[in-house]
Amino acid sequence: MKRTKVIDALKCTAYGSDINVKGWVRSKRGSKGIFFIALNDGSTIKNIQIVGDDANFDEETLKRITTGACLSVVGKLVESPAAGQASEIQATSIEILGDCDNTYPLQKKGASWEYLRTVAHLRPRTNTFGAILRIRHNMAMAIHTYFHEHGYFYFHTPLITASDCEGAGNMFQVTTKNLYDLKKDEQGKIIYDDDFFGEQTSLTVSGQLEGELGATALGAIYTFGPTFRAENSNTPRHLAEFWMIEPEVAFLDQEELMDLEEDFIKYCVKWALDNCKDDLEFLNKMIDKTLIERLEGVLKETFVRLPYTEGINILQEAIKNGKKFEFPCNWGDDLASEHERYLVEEHFKKPVIMTDYPRSFKSFYMKQNQETADGGSVGYKGAVAPGPTMQGTDVLFPSIGEIIGGSVREESYDKLMAEVKRRDMDMTHLWWYLDTRKYGSCPHAGFGLGFERLILFVTGMQNIRDVIPFPRTPRNAEF
Repeated sequence: MKRTKVIDALKCTAYGSDINVKGWVRSKRGSKGIFFIALNDGSTIKNIQIVGDDANFDEETLKRITTGACLSVVGKLVESPAAGQASEIQATSIEILGDCDNTYPLQKKGASWEYLRTVAHLRPRTNTFGAILRIRHNMAMAIHTYFHEHGYFYFHTPLITASDCEGAGNMFQVTTKNLYDLKKDEQGKIIYDDDFFGEQTSLTVSGQLEGELGATALGAIYTFGPTFRAENSNTPRHLAEFWMIEPEVAFLDQEELMDLEEDFIKYCVKWALDNCKDDLEFLNKMIDKTLIERLEGVLKETFVRLPYTEGINILQEAIKNGKKFEFPCNWGDDLASEHERYLVEEHFKKPVIMTDYPRSFKSFYMKQNQETADGGSVGYKGAVAPGPTMQGTDVLFPSIGEIIGGSVREESYDKLMAEVKRRDMDMTHLWWYLDTRKYGSCPHAGFGLGFERLILFVTGMQNIRDVIPFPRTPRNAEF
């Protein structure tokens, strides 16, 4: 008999017909010679109940039906008398496809998040992680659908690169060399002429620079793939391997970029509300009782557009009124998550797009605002800052802080080179990037969205390690 997925069996109203379902046992109980099995195959958060008479089944078979065991059940689909479920299956035959003994790590209820990370190969079978992974799939579909419908092209950027997009140097090296027998020159520097690529290469921290090349040819592109940061960071918001979405668009200015950021993220949130109802209701009940309300709130609100300088003034006023922050927030400081969340959750109570950051802590490729005679700059909507600022457009979200980092890119070769020289950057491996400013340069802009941070927001989870199947963090590369 052809298998029916649990999600379809629960919707089926052909009562009295025979049906075959397969899945894993979530629980089994018995009463007065009748057994009840909760079976789940991952297609939905909901289990289907299997009911049977002990007398109709071999005793040895019934003993083997334990939590975690894999079954194939054939039976009659009937209306269920129990509350909360429309149908159940009266079993006529049960085949055990896979036994599960009493060492199964998911036997106990209420396991901690920390414990579940140690059994990441099994935690997708839990209700919570099944819900998270189905939502993760839906968010990926939303992203591809949004950009396809808006005329963007999916552009594949390399994972192995000789350049460092951010200039931070926190990169994982890629090599075929014997690390115990490295060739070095007289100065002690490693010689890579016998390595696979003939030069030092690393895993990418971003596909942005190559994405800009795509935008100058195709007009509007997006990347969606893994990126890698070798930062020894053990916070709930950082991973060594994560997925990034990075659109790059020709002929886009700062205002249009912010429109894109807001429209895109609202589209993704609406997709989740429209397509992940059961999973969101489960997470709203079990993880975060304000989750659905917060997601719906994002759709209702117009995002605040806030120059960095004005944001600093708001934070300093809050400090004068008794607000305590762990980190400083003077003009020129890179804002910490606590500052971003204060602006979003307490002051404005809605998402914020912060613009026009100081040049001192932003990347070299960002477009600089018009400088004033006194060394300051005029930025978004005529806002005057005390120092040079860049046309950044970062989206700040409740519970998360920064969820998108974006900017207008500097299209002028002379201005870009002036910034490169000011920072004393080595552009040897980025000659091709500079070429785009020499050969038909155009205004363009883009942003990067950390996929796992989007999943954090949509699911209400608190740790980024719990929204990716197999997290890669310092001293952890298992599974």
